[in-house]
Amino acid sequence: MRIFLQRMVLLMVLLGAPVLHAQVPAKELTLKDAITYALENKADSKKAKLSVENSEYQIQEVRARALPTITANGNLTFNPILQLNALPGQFFGGPEGSVILAPLGQKWSSTAGVNLTQNIFDQSVFTGLKAAKTTREFYQVNAQLTEEQVIERVANNYYQVYVQRQKLTVIDSTLKNTTEVRDIIKGQYDSGLARKIDLDRMNVNLSNIKTQRQQIVNAVVLQENTLKFYMGMPIETKIVIPKTEFNVTPLNINETPDATNLTQYQLLKKQEQLYYYNKKAMQAEYYPTLALTAGYNYIGQGPQLPWFAKSSDNVYWSDFSTIGANIKVPIFNGFATRSKVRQADIDLRKTKEDLIDTKLSLDLAFQNAKTQISNSLITISNQKENVQLAQDVLDNTQNNYQQGLATLTDLLDAENSYIEAQNNYNTALLDFKLAEVQLIKSKGELKTLIN
Repeated sequence: MRIFLQRMVLLMVLLGAPVLHAQVPAKELTLKDAITYALENKADSKKAKLSVENSEYQIQEVRARALPTITANGNLTFNPILQLNALPGQFFGGPEGSVILAPLGQKWSSTAGVNLTQNIFDQSVFTGLKAAKTTREFYQVNAQLTEEQVIERVANNYYQVYVQRQKLTVIDSTLKNTTEVRDIIKGQYDSGLARKIDLDRMNVNLSNIKTQRQQIVNAVVLQENTLKFYMGMPIETKIVIPKTEFNVTPLNINETPDATNLTQYQLLKKQEQLYYYNKKAMQAEYYPTLALTAGYNYIGQGPQLPWFAKSSDNVYWSDFSTIGANIKVPIFNGFATRSKVRQADIDLRKTKEDLIDTKLSLDLAFQNAKTQISNSLITISNQKENVQLAQDVLDNTQNNYQQGLATLTDLLDAENSYIEAQNNYNTALLDFKLAEVQLIKSKGELKTLIN
């Protein structure tokens, strides 16, 4: 029986092994796919949407102050010892000038009723209602800004992943070519036609290339994980980035955008409005307030618990009602209101300075992006020609080396020059794409990346 169970466990493990080691296909990821995924799954984007939803509840809270407040109340009181009150004796048939101690009230009393309060005039409520619309708009603009920030981060990291993969492609091609040359030299050395030092130098160079490749592989993994994080994608998900995504396209850099129309600036404008209403709310404390109050109550009193008792039990029930108006006129509070108003005014003035500085910053970002675009285009053109030239030099040097017309040092130098030229070209491409993202951002067109 024991042997049978062991065989069954072994069989289950063998049957489950293919499932456990099944390869999950890599997800092909375009830039549009990456951004769309991030906007749907990244925590920042979700939280911004929740803030918009929460703003509706904040608005309802402010509106509630303008609506009537209705409360129901009830109480039950037992007086073990009734208070004695000194009353004139003649009221009860006694001699003039006499005083008697008489208890007032009953041992038990119970009250139940409904009260209503309605603000008739409260300047802070009116100001809060005016600020309600601005509050909603503030969170809507903030959600839009958050989306743009998510798009920017994803686009930047997407291009960085692409460049790292391009570097990996270059090093893989170099590794393949170097391995072939090393094998040729090894064959020559085995035949007595090459020196051992040449074979050793090739082995050292091959080892260095393998080390560089491992470093790039690690960089690719780290950059991909960073991209997945900014997308809100599970880190274990495998992704593939199409090569066609990385193209240099002409951009319009002559039209200067209006920075005041950008989301970052508009958010500050909404914040300025909120600070304005906050100042108005502080000033509202100078105004009097008027509220209407009304109540209807029912009271029962007697020597025993009034609930469910009757008049035959000496328990009596009666109702009473009140209607009134409460007015509150501020006179002096130690200049506390004045201090609050001045603090609110400082916040408003600071926001105005932030608006000036933000516009300057947005204009700077656009000009810097234009400069970077122009420089990158020149660098890309030069590096593209340099890569082709380095490739030609490497091909010729390899051919000459095989024919004995070039030294091993010449071959290694040509190989290193080609790798450097290719990496410089990829770096120039990355600089261009990052500057492109900044230019699109400075024009307020980041959402065009998902169109």
